[in-house]
Amino acid sequence: MQRFAKFVLHLVPSLVLISVVLSGGQCVAQEIDVPGGRGSGSLVAPTGWVEFITPVQDRVDLKFYGFYIGEVKAQAAQFDATFRATKFFSITPSYLYYSVPPSGINEVANHSPGFTHSFEEQQFRIDATVAFSIGKFEISDRNMYVRRFLPNNEINRYRNRIAVAHPLAVNGHIWKPFASYEAFYDQGSGWTKNRVSTGVTVPLRKYVSFQPSYMWEGTHGIKDLHYLMFGLIFRKTSR
Repeated sequence: MQRFAKFVLHLVPSLVLISVVLSGGQCVAQEIDVPGGRGSGSLVAPTGWVEFITPVQDRVDLKFYGFYIGEVKAQAAQFDATFRATKFFSITPSYLYYSVPPSGINEVANHSPGFTHSFEEQQFRIDATVAFSIGKFEISDRNMYVRRFLPNNEINRYRNRIAVAHPLAVNGHIWKPFASYEAFYDQGSGWTKNRVSTGVTVPLRKYVSFQPSYMWEGTHGIKDLHYLMFGLIFRKTSR
């Protein structure tokens, strides 16, 4: 386990930080909402991301994410503030910015003639999450409102995600496999996107975790995306 941890700590930061730093940024919540075209088929999108978590009070965490989606050269940054009202209920306001270059738009939308400008979007979001346990299964239901600031207009979005996780003891460490399903509803367009994901969170050090995962994303008007994601999670100690 120690050899594996040393290997990942040396290899993964290189892969992720090369993606994030040289390309300007990337998460766990990455978005590829580009102008619709005649997208068909599918695309494999290797994705690197990094998350920093800083507790500021017993019930408040600040989180920063950076992502880079390699195949479409999309980059994103996200900031969250999570407020835990009770053991089972939390509220999280957040901000997301992402950018997709013309080559990435053309790749996922199969649009001709090709796009010549990058697609950028900003989002202000707030979500409410209910979490509970049944035996060792950890279940959460997240409902999110999103205000999307697009290049030419603003629209509302609703997202609902159901997630399940289960801790497993592996060589004296707790690994946490997880799976989730999420649906997206856009104002004026209806249900436009679905996601199914699975992965595992692996502790490397006391405050560092590695999270490999896979996510399928189907969106009306563009290709299906198969994300192969590799992330590092850093948690600062509580004061």
